[in-house]
Amino acid sequence: MRSLKATVPRLLRALVPVFFTLTIASAAHAQGTMDFSGAQTLMGTFKTFAVYAGAVICFGGLIFAGIRMMSGRFQDAIPGLFGALFGAGVLGWGAGWIGSLTGQSM
Repeated sequence: MRSLKATVPRLLRALVPVFFTLTIASAAHAQGTMDFSGAQTLMGTFKTFAVYAGAVICFGGLIFAGIRMMSGRFQDAIPGLFGALFGAGVLGWGAGWIGSLTGQSM
């Protein structure tokens, strides 16, 4: 028969993985449901930013194009019109896309 001095380390070496697994399993089981209310609030903030940013970009592009058109330089007004179109895209599609990620109604 083996001595107790040699058996205890061998027994501990065999039982440590079992205790570790049980500890992890009990900690994982104790986890509750995940709360995404903060994510909903954050995405609502992003949606609001997309609406305001799109409006500012669109309005700025229209102002830029209008000033160029009033001075008679219609070719120089084209980038401003594309900027207004881009701002309208951010305003509509950006806010819609962000709203669709969270299921928020527009």
